[in-house]
Amino acid sequence: MHILVLGATGFLGRHVTERLRALPDARVLLAGRSRAADVTVDLAADRPQEMAAALAEAAPDAVVNCAGATGGDAVTLAEVNARGPAALCAALRTAAPGARLVHLGSAAEYGPTGPGLRVTESAPTRPAGPYGATKLAGTVAVTASGLDAVVLRVGNPVGPGAPATGLPGRVAALLAEAGDDPGATLRLGDLSAHRDFVDAGDVARAAVLAVTAARPLPPVLNIGGGDARPVRDLVRCLADAAGFRGRIAEAGGGSARSARVSWQCSDITAAREALGWSPAHRLEESLAALWAAARPRERAGEEVPAR
Repeated sequence: MHILVLGATGFLGRHVTERLRALPDARVLLAGRSRAADVTVDLAADRPQEMAAALAEAAPDAVVNCAGATGGDAVTLAEVNARGPAALCAALRTAAPGARLVHLGSAAEYGPTGPGLRVTESAPTRPAGPYGATKLAGTVAVTASGLDAVVLRVGNPVGPGAPATGLPGRVAALLAEAGDDPGATLRLGDLSAHRDFVDAGDVARAAVLAVTAARPLPPVLNIGGGDARPVRDLVRCLADAAGFRGRIAEAGGGSARSARVSWQCSDITAAREALGWSPAHRLEESLAALWAAARPRERAGEEVPAR
């Protein structure tokens, strides 16, 4: 089975690629802009005809698109998150129309929901900003493509390799910088929002199950922890994992998205029914693994827990 992965060098892409490579009789090819990639493509810039030629040479049985931008201006977000999936689908219709496409979407596509609600895949999509809007545009392109495709709408992923552009990775970096100083202060924004955190390894497992599922899948499946936790819990748990003895100060304000979307939680029933998937890791485990990978080497005396 030939499996092509786009965005394999990103946070989730690395976890997905590692899982796919463990499949028996699978040949995993990496696609991207780097010359080191097996297939050279640029989702944000290549014309579909150029992309189709590269994809045809790889002859994939399945394609997993982990590529995406979480930050940057609206143009950058649109090029990668909206234009990229649309161009990929157009190329696949020419080059590999029988290949299964697994695309990583985002729970940010739903936008604001009422407190206490778990949103299903049929819930209205009202993204609160350019990121969610461009991810939704990518989802629409995939689900309307006519391909054998599924969008995995991912909650807030946590785990080893989390980038500093997101809160878990940024807090881990601040904790590493603070070290053992009991007088250190972590200055953060408002942490009262609730989010549905999901382990990056669990996301990767869902992607593998989607690639290998024998029957057609629903167009969209929620992949989350299935519960909403205060962001404050995440910061406190990560600080505990790091043995942080200083002070955590909430300066108020926070991100604009947190202010607009105070509650986010996904109903993961459909993924359980379609894939036999459910999250296997608690948030505390995910944060311990994140810290084990992020802490300064001189403080890393013990082994990293196996995942």
